[in-house]
Amino acid sequence: MNKRLLSIIIISLCCFKITPASAAILKKDDYRSRELKYQYNVLKDDEKDKLEGKILNIYPSGYMTVEEYEALSEYKDKSNFQPDIPKIKTPSDFKYVPKPLYRITKYNDPPGSVELSLGKRLYAQKQINAQGIVSPDYSIMVYPAIYYYSDSVSVASDLFVIPLNTEGDTTLNNILKANTAQKIPEPILSTDKAIDNYAAFRTLTPVDFSSDGTKLLVKQKIGSSEDGIWQTVPFVYDFKNKLSYELSEVRDAIVYFWNEYMDINLDNVRWDITPLGFDLSSPDRIIVQGYAYTGEKPVFLGTWSVDWQGNQSRIVSFDKNLKPAVSINGFKVIQDGVGDYTTAQQEEKSLKKETKVIKKAYKEQYEQLVNQYEDEYKFSVRGLKDDYKEEYRDYKKLRSLTGSTEDAQLQAAYKKYLIDQYNKDVKKAEKKIEKQKKNIEKIDKKLNKLYEQTGDSSKSNLVPEDETIQKTSDENGNSDTTSN
Repeated sequence: MNKRLLSIIIISLCCFKITPASAAILKKDDYRSRELKYQYNVLKDDEKDKLEGKILNIYPSGYMTVEEYEALSEYKDKSNFQPDIPKIKTPSDFKYVPKPLYRITKYNDPPGSVELSLGKRLYAQKQINAQGIVSPDYSIMVYPAIYYYSDSVSVASDLFVIPLNTEGDTTLNNILKANTAQKIPEPILSTDKAIDNYAAFRTLTPVDFSSDGTKLLVKQKIGSSEDGIWQTVPFVYDFKNKLSYELSEVRDAIVYFWNEYMDINLDNVRWDITPLGFDLSSPDRIIVQGYAYTGEKPVFLGTWSVDWQGNQSRIVSFDKNLKPAVSINGFKVIQDGVGDYTTAQQEEKSLKKETKVIKKAYKEQYEQLVNQYEDEYKFSVRGLKDDYKEEYRDYKKLRSLTGSTEDAQLQAAYKKYLIDQYNKDVKKAEKKIEKQKKNIEKIDKKLNKLYEQTGDSSKSNLVPEDETIQKTSDENGNSDTTSN
């Protein structure tokens, strides 16, 4: 070290005297004082962070703590989830964008015409959701989910139910708002998902609901993408008992009839059935038609019926020109043209007005929330500061008592100080309340003068009903107590 600098430090130390003021400073700046100050600053910084977090999350953002992130990451029951339907914004460089229009129509019309189409989209996305069918009372939608397994080039399927909202909007909009996030997690029907058969597919296609909506007819198609469909098996799902019934008995009846009476073994040829729907005259029975594919034209095997539990099959007719009476109960939504240019212009104008109103309300709401959070922050910091001052005040008193008394006397003296200080704080708070009351009385007097000058009689509305009680007497001298 430089000798000159060392000599300066020594001279300074020798000349320094501990005056009463410097002693007070040293006494004030001890460990406990710094600790109280540090705690106050930490708590104040915490309140500042909370304020910033509240402002940033007035409208949800990515700013959050680990605890908040973990709370948002917890599992939620998707059956009760209400997703927001996204609005597609119109591009700024287009004045007219064709808007599709939709309408509700019958699902199984003509009967037996509903089929699945496994296109290239399935092979690219590995899973697609097919056309859904809506029950006659518009309470549920049933749709098949199709899965593609690239390892075995096979296809499987599940049938899911989505409960529909039947209130608050039009039936069409309630159907359009149906979302797979609201589906019941467990499927009502499922195909075999084994991948041991190469290029095999098993799909489920809803055919139709019964007239009362308690049953659903479904056809399962089993085949190969290389050589076509092997067989179609009808199923009926009972929503009341939550049971499914396989109607394969009708296939056995057709095979037996043609083998026994026509001497034709259908097991040696390719043939299949087409479920049409529920019988119009007998709602508990299902109508199916059979065809054998033995040449250029399919051979008609007759129109048959089977009860919905698959216990009894009957021949209806061998007339291929006969159109069986089948009830058509389910619904679907289809696109029905696009909106015209004039309507699009009117919607654009109304949308601009609505956007201005929304932006203004958004700004006002944002400013109100910011002001509210800032007031809460100021109130919290004021409370922290008051607590810090009280703790420091009590600590200073304790320091002043230390050394002048013994331990027991110190505790008694400090306890007496705390009681006296508490009484002083109570009196101080009472004075503040009295001051506020006087300010309120002054404001009331000014308002009364203003009412007297303007002649407005509405000042009585400002007085609470339970604070002014007036006694009125009737002609007999009896008095009633009424509130104004």
